[in-house]
Amino acid sequence: MADGISISIADRLTADDVHRIEALLPQLSATARFDAERVLSLLQAQNTDLFVARESGRIVGMATLVTAPLITGWHGSIEDVVVDQSTRGRGIARLLLAAIIDESQQRGLSTLDLTSRPSRESALRLYESVGFVRRNTNVLRFAPQGD
Repeated sequence: MADGISISIADRLTADDVHRIEALLPQLSATARFDAERVLSLLQAQNTDLFVARESGRIVGMATLVTAPLITGWHGSIEDVVVDQSTRGRGIARLLLAAIIDESQQRGLSTLDLTSRPSRESALRLYESVGFVRRNTNVLRFAPQGD
C-alpha cells in the first residue's frame, strides 16, 4: 500500500508543485477555478494546512486541514481531498487522512469533520474505514451570485 509515498504539511511549493495542484483541481471539482496566488496563500494562512502526498518528490495527492476556535472547542475540517487518478487505489488518500487525523489529535481538536457527495461511494467507505461516522444532518450552502 502506497510504497514510496510521503505525506507532509507543505511549507513551500515549487513551480512544479503549483502546476501539479492545478492538474489535480479538475479531478476534485469541475467548477473550481485555479488561482496560483490563492494556493500559495494557503501556506501563510494561520489556521489552514495543505497536506501533500508525494511520490519521488512529485505531488500526487492533497488535502487541506482547516482549524477554528469555537465556543465548544477547537474544530477541524478536512477539505479538498484529491488523489491523482493515475495513482488511485494505492492507499494514498488513506495516508493523507491518517496524517491529518494524527495532526488533529496532536493539536487537541475536539471534532474533525469532512463532507462528501453521496455519489462518491468509495470515498465514503474510505472515510468510514478510518473512523468517520455519517451524521444525521444537512449541509447547507449560501453562495452569493457572482458579477
